[in-house]
Amino acid sequence: MKVLGIETSCDETAIAVVEDGRKVLSTIVASSLALHKQYGGIVPEIATRHHVEVILAVLDKALKDASSGFHDIDVIAVTQGPGLIGSLMIGITLAKSLAMTIGKPIVTVDHILAHIFACSLDGGLPQFPFLGLVVSGGHTSLFIVYGFQKFKLLGRTRDDALGEAYDKVAKILGLGFPGGPVIENMALQAIRRDKNMFPIAKIKHSFDFSYSGLKTAVLYYVKERDTLSSQEVNEICYSFQESALYSLIPPLKNAISEFGLKRLVVGGGVAVNRRLRELLQELGVELHLPSFRYCMDNAAMVAGLGYWVYNENGDAGFQFGPYSTFEERWSLVH
Repeated sequence: MKVLGIETSCDETAIAVVEDGRKVLSTIVASSLALHKQYGGIVPEIATRHHVEVILAVLDKALKDASSGFHDIDVIAVTQGPGLIGSLMIGITLAKSLAMTIGKPIVTVDHILAHIFACSLDGGLPQFPFLGLVVSGGHTSLFIVYGFQKFKLLGRTRDDALGEAYDKVAKILGLGFPGGPVIENMALQAIRRDKNMFPIAKIKHSFDFSYSGLKTAVLYYVKERDTLSSQEVNEICYSFQESALYSLIPPLKNAISEFGLKRLVVGGGVAVNRRLRELLQELGVELHLPSFRYCMDNAAMVAGLGYWVYNENGDAGFQFGPYSTFEERWSLVH
């Protein structure tokens, strides 16, 4: 079964063709990131306009790379949310138009859950149930995953997402946008490596995360100094990254212990961070990580999960719209 996946939740316009939930025949991503850099963050209107401008070309390229035509597609899967409403509407409109025109069924996919199942594109899925952690620019959430559509939210960020904290600290240090890659690279160049320069959030009796305090600590540290040498910036990046990433570990250890789950799946853009991967390896569990290309927003993960959603639920029909937050999605399914 060939599934055409469409992902337009934020600034990437992505379309892919995946066979039987795992074999990626094509995956095309057109990002508008360069258009947002001068603003220091994603501008929703710019992202939406870019989707409109490139989505048909991305669709054409994805089909050609998969050596497929519309008649070869069995199911269309589209991201319903969370995300920017305008951006989501472009993908949903294309998906509905295609489904109606070529007479194919359509399914909706949750963006966060798609990140969790992205690892299946590189190999076998872990046995259910397992812990699923999503770390990205917009989301930091921990789940118990019982099935392709059955899960329990254990914890989430109470303020900034992990990737968002990277972006804000990069802005404080004048390093540009996005912050993740540059901070990771500069942390590697630090000579003095003080892991206790900044606080690690500790939320008692909870699996939640918090990054606003860490971000504020970096802000005050920088404001108290007239100038910073390049090496001092490296040291700040190192210390911030250690605190930011290590704050994930106690909730994970607690969840592993409390629920007796020895399988952990991690997805999302921050999962490309090599230091994070080192810390996760030290947990001593069965760890599943997607390859770097499937950590970032992409449509292959949407098509992959869409295959399993269709097998369980069938055609979603046309009476659905986008949702902007996970909380809104939660209210729709409970």
